[in-house]
Amino acid sequence: MDSFGDSPRTVDVGFSGGQGVSMRLDEGTYNALRDALGSDRSDRWHALDAEGAEIVLDLSQVVFVRLDTQEKRAGFGGF
Repeated sequence: MDSFGDSPRTVDVGFSGGQGVSMRLDEGTYNALRDALGSDRSDRWHALDAEGAEIVLDLSQVVFVRLDTQEKRAGFGGF
């Protein structure tokens, strides 16, 4: 995975019931979430400081985490 650089990236989290939530996380917060999901000693609930919100996740219900790796571009540079 490339470094996040200075700006947060969009992360989508999906749950076992089919719901999902999208948030913008910095690299440290994203890595802490990944570590918590992979740990057997992690608490069930995990708090995240997302851009503009605090989000508390039930880790036992998380079925996927998607990191947006596309570089954001503005304008019509592709034409």
